[in-house]
Amino acid sequence: MRLNLKHFLLPALGLIVAASAGPALAQGYPSRPVKIIVPFAAGGPADNYARFLAQRLQVALGQPFVVDDKPGAGSIIGTDAAAKAPADGYTLLLMSNTQTVNETLIPNKSFQLLRDFVPVAPINYSDLVLVGSLSLAASNTKELIKLALAKPGKLNYASSGLGTPYHMAGELFKSMSGTNLVHISYKGSSGARTDVMGGQVDLMFDAVTTMAEQVRAGKVKAIATTGRVRSDVLPEVPTLNESGVPGYEATIWLGLLAPKGTPSVIVNQLNEAVSKIVGQAEVRQLWSQQGAVAMVMKPGVFGKYIRDDIVKWAHVIKSAGIKVD
Repeated sequence: MRLNLKHFLLPALGLIVAASAGPALAQGYPSRPVKIIVPFAAGGPADNYARFLAQRLQVALGQPFVVDDKPGAGSIIGTDAAAKAPADGYTLLLMSNTQTVNETLIPNKSFQLLRDFVPVAPINYSDLVLVGSLSLAASNTKELIKLALAKPGKLNYASSGLGTPYHMAGELFKSMSGTNLVHISYKGSSGARTDVMGGQVDLMFDAVTTMAEQVRAGKVKAIATTGRVRSDVLPEVPTLNESGVPGYEATIWLGLLAPKGTPSVIVNQLNEAVSKIVGQAEVRQLWSQQGAVAMVMKPGVFGKYIRDDIVKWAHVIKSAGIKVD
């Protein structure tokens, strides 16, 4: 019987081509600038770290990574724009736990995180710090709770928008302390921060990476930080957990997503590049001085992290009865 080698060689050749297609695609990426949509206001932690990362990704991958701020509606505007972008690796989304909160808080939006995006890589997390205006008649957690209980609905706190980590930190505090604070929503953290320092608003939960400088300058009162342990940046400031609200913990974390359908080879290449950057000793040291902790996860693990965070904040939102007007 005569064997036709083509019947054996062609299938084998097909397997070789299929196996090599992924690496070939990755090697050609990126071939033009990549846009990182930041759905938050300029000057905040998300914008700052996006620009930090973009500069280093440009060096690592040889093409510009351009930050495009699209704030508004508690991250909805920018996230929606990213969800509608082509799934080719040239549009990424800078996310925070604002988006995991919005999965429950705003159920009827046009996108869903786990349906319309794929996880790329986490970036970092940081504690928040609860600060008060200099005119606030309280300087620590116990004094604040006592004042708030004596004047229900009279004290207020600012945030950068509904569903943001600053807002949810305030709602978690209200729930766990039994207080009634009035939430004042701003379009971005900069305006909220300015009004707390100016005395127009009583309180604000803000990223320690941003607000620590104002605390040191004496422009606000540091009431407490929100991590399980004290922040290295503000070690003299107690945590809420230790100073009157046992079990309290809230952080702000950042990560990158890509539109659903982005080739896995590109996602993996981006994950590797981001992980190398945030894993560098000098980056970790710099961020530690700012109050941020680098995070490194593979895409699948990061996806589970996102899913678990959605569940966590869904419980807080439902328990507190928080709704968007």
